[in-house]
Amino acid sequence: MAANLPTGLTSHTRKVQSLYKRAVRLLEAYYDRRDVFRYQAVLMRARFDENKDIKDMIAAKDLIEKGEQELFDKQHWHPRKFPESPGGVAWGREVPPPDWVLDYWHPLEKAQYPEYFARREQRKKEFVKIWEKQYGKSTGEHH
Repeated sequence: MAANLPTGLTSHTRKVQSLYKRAVRLLEAYYDRRDVFRYQAVLMRARFDENKDIKDMIAAKDLIEKGEQELFDKQHWHPRKFPESPGGVAWGREVPPPDWVLDYWHPLEKAQYPEYFARREQRKKEFVKIWEKQYGKSTGEHH
C-alpha cells in the first residue's frame, strides 16, 4: 500500500490555502525578476480575495475545482524546487546512518561519550525486556 496516500478530511480553508500557495509557487517559476513576481503575486492575491466572502459552499467548491484546473493548465515545464525538498538536487543526498552502526564503534571511540553510551546500553536492555514481554523470549533456533 502506498505510504503517501492522503488520509482524513481536508477542510475548505486548507484547500484554499494549498491552492494559493501552489499558485504563488507557479508564479515564482514563471517570473524570475522580483518586482515582476511581486506584482503578479499581488494580482493573484486580489483574485483570491474577491471570493473570500462566498457563503455558498457549492459555488466555493466549484471555484476550487476551476482553480485546480487552471493551475494544471498553466503548470510550468520546469518548476523550481528547493534543493532539500523531494525532487530537488540534494534530496536524499545524505543518508542518516542506522542505529546499529554505533554498536561497531571501537571502545576507545565509545569512551569519548561515556554518558551517551551508558544510557544507550540501558535503553537497549529496556527494549529487549519490552520485546520479550510482547513476543516472548527467543528460543535461539534459526531456520
